[in-house]
Amino acid sequence: MIRENTPLSYAAEGGHVGVVEMLLGRNEVNPDRPDNDGQTPLWKAAASGHEEVVKILLGREDVNPDKLDNEGHTPLIRAAVNGNVGVVETLLGQNDVNPNKPNNDGETPLWSAANRESKGVVKILLGLNDVDPNSADEDDQTPLSRAASSGYELIVEMLLGRDDINPNQPDYVGETPLSWAAINGHVGVVKILLGRNDVTDNSADKKGRTPLLRAACYGYELIVEMLLGRDDIDPNKPDYRGQTPLIWAASLGHTGVVEILLGRKDVNPDKQDMYGRTALLERAMRE
Repeated sequence: MIRENTPLSYAAEGGHVGVVEMLLGRNEVNPDRPDNDGQTPLWKAAASGHEEVVKILLGREDVNPDKLDNEGHTPLIRAAVNGNVGVVETLLGQNDVNPNKPNNDGETPLWSAANRESKGVVKILLGLNDVDPNSADEDDQTPLSRAASSGYELIVEMLLGRDDINPNQPDYVGETPLSWAAINGHVGVVKILLGRNDVTDNSADKKGRTPLLRAACYGYELIVEMLLGRDDIDPNKPDYRGQTPLIWAASLGHTGVVEILLGRKDVNPDKQDMYGRTALLERAMRE
């Protein structure tokens, strides 16, 4: 299929203000005409960060500022993804722009900005009372989960600054932001999350895997120590197969983690999994 781009679309995408104004002065020019991908001149200008062109197009009554492309992306989402702060502010100044409108995958402007570490855009969106910081995509992952998973410490702190944030909201497999930070070894994010009294450190996913078990499994010694520093941590909590953090660490040869766990009086070295195997037996089987 040949991609249908109008002269106005090309001019808007390139940020050519004079050409845009000239074309808009012609009666036969449709200022809101999309191409084969559903992308309008406004969409292209917003995605490219051309704030002046965006303002010109928004001055037209026949331009829809919240029009979706074929993937459900609004001009605001594309501007947020690309970190175009000025364009985001301009679009949010329109009464008919929905700051929570998601694309076809459930990704809102805030989700998209957090996922791309667009700090300026995240700050602007979080400053709006009607922006939902807990909006989740089709996998039930929130902006906080995405930022925690990627290790974006400043974004995590910004999101946690909202009073209505849920720091424990799980995704479709039961992983929380803390779980994702532990899985990917993001020490700074783990520290930030554990600095809150409302973060649940013993939360388990659908297979019973806690952040501690995840960190032990990957051999992240510092994160294991940080989690064990919580008063309410359960160091023996097993997964769905009865395997504890100690069993996992021993079976995978993470000696440092094993030593840390065995240094605690409340860790049971003789605890068996559902197959009757202890940490020592798991390690011996792999020698």
